[in-house]
Amino acid sequence: MALAVHGGVWMSPPTKPVARTYDEIIRQTVPELDSSFRPSPHQEKVAYEGTRILDDDEQRLYARIVDALLDVGDIDPTGIAVEIDRDRVTLRGRVTDPGALDRIERRVEGLGGVGSVVNLLVVGAVES
Repeated sequence: MALAVHGGVWMSPPTKPVARTYDEIIRQTVPELDSSFRPSPHQEKVAYEGTRILDDDEQRLYARIVDALLDVGDIDPTGIAVEIDRDRVTLRGRVTDPGALDRIERRVEGLGGVGSVVNLLVVGAVES
């Protein structure tokens, strides 16, 4: 490498340009780009939303709620999502029978270990 005089100051010739973006840095530092992993937009969304693992008591409560939904009769429990946070149960989804809204909520409220029920069920066609 040869040094040059520029305005009375010894300077070396410029080397590679400095990387400015994440992608430029990756291209310069990762030996095999195809082997690097970048999450998909869906994976990023799920990561930001977060997932909470149910503790043992919540898992037992969840199992009792699913069994209770199967006993309600003439509803399709596969259209109902159950979320549990300690003793608060949130029900989401669709049912075809308007009367099922109250029957489901009363059935879940009657289970031991349920402190409150947030009923977000709606009446409509159950999506397959």
